[in-house]
Amino acid sequence: MPRSGASTRLIDVAERAGVSIATASRSLRGQDGVSEAVAAHVRQVATDLGYVVNVHARTLAGGSTSIVGLIVHEIGDPYFSEIASGVVHLATARGLTVQICHSGRDPLTELSQIRTLLAHGTQAVLIAGSGYVDPNLQAEADRELRAFQAAGGRAAVIGRHFLRTDAVLPANVAAGDAIAEHVLSLGHRRIAVAAGAPMLTTVEDRVAGVRTACARHGLAPEDVPVVHSAFTRDGGREAAEQILDEHPGTTAVLALNDVMAIGVLSTLRARGVSVPADVSVVGIDDIAVAADLAPGLTTVRLHMTQLGELALAMALKPPSSRPRRRSSGHELVVRDSTAPPPGHRG
Repeated sequence: MPRSGASTRLIDVAERAGVSIATASRSLRGQDGVSEAVAAHVRQVATDLGYVVNVHARTLAGGSTSIVGLIVHEIGDPYFSEIASGVVHLATARGLTVQICHSGRDPLTELSQIRTLLAHGTQAVLIAGSGYVDPNLQAEADRELRAFQAAGGRAAVIGRHFLRTDAVLPANVAAGDAIAEHVLSLGHRRIAVAAGAPMLTTVEDRVAGVRTACARHGLAPEDVPVVHSAFTRDGGREAAEQILDEHPGTTAVLALNDVMAIGVLSTLRARGVSVPADVSVVGIDDIAVAADLAPGLTTVRLHMTQLGELALAMALKPPSSRPRRRSSGHELVVRDSTAPPPGHRG
């Protein structure tokens, strides 16, 4: 049942009236492109439901606000801070202010932040970070963003599959393929993956890339253990402990992001395992500190600052009839954390 009174949203009016959100919005704002009969019907439905026009949405449609909301999973993670840097750089050039929110990879927290940003008249909302394998976890966020865009607001996402907005899609499958292909080409066959939570689409995509490369080299999925932990440095430490304890003889650890790789290196150092003499380590992202680690981390560069700039640029463009998709590039960066496995060196 649609909500009543002030809590009724534009999408509730559209569903009850049997029209699209865009048509409902144009009808209630007296815009062209809707017949008078349809507009009158929508207005009557809105009255019946007690719908109150969102003043912030009207302001958005006029383009008079100057705030961009950016929601990230972990503001302390260099991946997201570099994305934020790209957003802020372009926003400053456009005379916009950026409000950054931290969701902690919690869908309910993310939904609450979306609603708060919309309630404060934000011009555009950007969401950076993995989506969820279960689309139901973000269905309500999708409804909120659709209604926001229909009312004149703009939105774009980075690394999300199921939100119907403009999107910049990092090369996650290709990145997973690239790190696996690199260690396999060095001669490694006893490899293990330090992965984030399986509920995240980024993890699913990067694991898929790893498995594609492994299949090319004759390794079945069961030959390559995947250890799930938090997508953080502490998660990398925990995953490395499990790999060392449960999969002795592993000669390469594929961490699915650089902060996990840093945790892996920390555990290996604490356990007296030499990198890369005993075990090679690779990551994904190429955060700024990756080159300064000892040893320097072999990883895949995803150009995070550019991801942030692209997402905001898309959000500031006039809307299109269908959500736009932009894919990002990737580049394998080989440093000192990888070498052929013991027994394969000349």
